[in-house]
Amino acid sequence: MAHSVFQNLAGKNIFVTGHTGFKGSWLCQWLSKLGANVTGYALAPPTDPNNFTISNVRELLVDHHEADIRDQAKLHKAIRDASPDVVFHLAAQSVVRKSYETPLQTFDVNVMGTASVLEALRDLNHPCAAVIVTSDKCYENREQTWGYRECDAFGDQDPYGGSKGAAEIVVRSYRHSFFPPERLAEHGVKIASARAGNVIGGGDFTKDALIVDIVNALRSNKPVELRCPGAFRPWQHVLQALSGYLTLASRLLTTDDPALCSGWNIGPSPGNEIPVRDMVDLFLREWGSGSWVDVANQTNPHEANILRLAIDKALWQLKWKPCWSVEESVRQTAKWYRCYLNTPQEISELNSEQIIDYQSTFERMIVGAGTPVTTSTPTLPIPETKTSNPISIV
Repeated sequence: MAHSVFQNLAGKNIFVTGHTGFKGSWLCQWLSKLGANVTGYALAPPTDPNNFTISNVRELLVDHHEADIRDQAKLHKAIRDASPDVVFHLAAQSVVRKSYETPLQTFDVNVMGTASVLEALRDLNHPCAAVIVTSDKCYENREQTWGYRECDAFGDQDPYGGSKGAAEIVVRSYRHSFFPPERLAEHGVKIASARAGNVIGGGDFTKDALIVDIVNALRSNKPVELRCPGAFRPWQHVLQALSGYLTLASRLLTTDDPALCSGWNIGPSPGNEIPVRDMVDLFLREWGSGSWVDVANQTNPHEANILRLAIDKALWQLKWKPCWSVEESVRQTAKWYRCYLNTPQEISELNSEQIIDYQSTFERMIVGAGTPVTTSTPTLPIPETKTSNPISIV
């Protein structure tokens, strides 16, 4: 399945941290389809059930390390043994509400864990490309209606957002101190970061994630409880976020343009930033049943009420484009959970079908792309003031 856009990843040695997680397990499946030699490094799957086990991802890997990214001895050895051409760093504490419960662990994993990966690359001492995945919540959230750009300030009010902003600073510091883009000919290490919008898709079983709450409520014949139906987020399918990471890695491998060694927003097209209530309505309509109730509580931990990404840079400079609308993303997500609940033995086949479908659409859009659609003009309505404590969105 090696098409033109990603064909240079075929046969490459690729090291993925966080491969037992939701996005990491999907990334490994896609890389395997592309013909890459994938090594995974992560803790045991974070939930039970989980996509890594359900989709038999272990069988697709050249090697599998179950260890902590903060264990520098194990991490350095694993990376040296893998001799990677590309590193995707996804291992993280990824839940906003959990960051309030375990703030020290969140900062340790997300900040020092990122530093540990970068230090391993410094110890590796051979050329490679690295895509460090952080979050759209890395930005200082000002509740603005226009999208955050890559040049905006880092840092947020909750420990999760703060840790992701700090991770971006670590990436920038290592890049300029040890892997300066203007001296690629000397060290050959290309480091970029990717900040994706809110990801949905089959195989997510993370506590407090919106789709998980919806599916659990449907299975229990109960209404979905929404802590804030009016919270806006930049929704996109997991494969859309991964297509951005893969595009970035592919470009890093094929060019020495120092401009690629920077931060990149990977988000949906304008108009796909909708409130939680609309996202839930879309899913319930696709499912054919269900309802939701507003259980807003002013004592809930603070989370941003409105979040939007500007993706102009990726559109114009990376030549990446989002393919699936929020409606299509919901349709594909609902299809996955129906399959999991009714015919789980067919999940691997469905995963393959969805990857092929997304990549085929992506290929057609890139090949036939004209002028990208700008995201400069906000299309987002101002949220209602009564919805100040949003539902937890991962």
